Amino acid sequence: MTLSFTAKKREGKPDVLRAEGNLPGVLYGPEIEPVSLEVDRVAFEKMYAEAGESSLIDFTIEGSKDEPTKVLVQEVVYDSIKQIPVHFDLRQIKMGVEMAATIAINFIGESQAMKEGGTLNAAMSSLNVKCLPKDLISEIEVDLTALETFDDAIHVKDIKFPEGIVVTDDENGLVAKVAAPLTEEQLKAMDEAEAPSVEDVEVEGEKKEEGEAGEEEKKEEKPAEEKKD
Repeated sequence: MTLSFTAKKREGKPDVLRAEGNLPGVLYGPEIEPVSLEVDRVAFEKMYAEAGESSLIDFTIEGSKDEPTKVLVQEVVYDSIKQIPVHFDLRQIKMGVEMAATIAINFIGESQAMKEGGTLNAAMSSLNVKCLPKDLISEIEVDLTALETFDDAIHVKDIKFPEGIVVTDDENGLVAKVAAPLTEEQLKAMDEAEAPSVEDVEVEGEKKEEGEAGEEEKKEEKPAEEKKD
């Protein structure tokens, strides 16, 4: 899937742009000089929600007569408090050269083990791959119906990618597994471990009182300083 996107060359300072609802960024790559950019933040968020980091984008600088540049969203930096983007990086892609990319995992289907009360443990949300840009896909579907029992698991080697895409993650890496629901005995043991008993509270209180009493005794036993002549 290839999307189209346009941004302007940056003119203002990043903080001023953000205050105006715009987003600063940069475009870089093996065949171009880095270019500072600015774009409407809402427009970028809409594009990024659709493209992610594994969809090719036909990128154009506003006012340029050059052909669109093939790019990927390399990185998006977020404000730690407001959780909105504050900066983005676009990476130019050379179409005839093998590239490294990250492909999102889209879990589909319903696991029988989950129907029986189990909890899905999704150990991975994406996979690292290498391929030619023309072979890149935006996501890979992983069918959870393979998890019929609590002993079943899906590993990297179980996922079948289209021809031309090679996974670079450990083939034995865990992708998904369903954890069995806790038994009543396990839940009871957890509750008991979290909540101290009355005896523990009383013993702790006695220790604290003894410690405070000992400190008072030490203060009383401390000899007064001798008066110097």
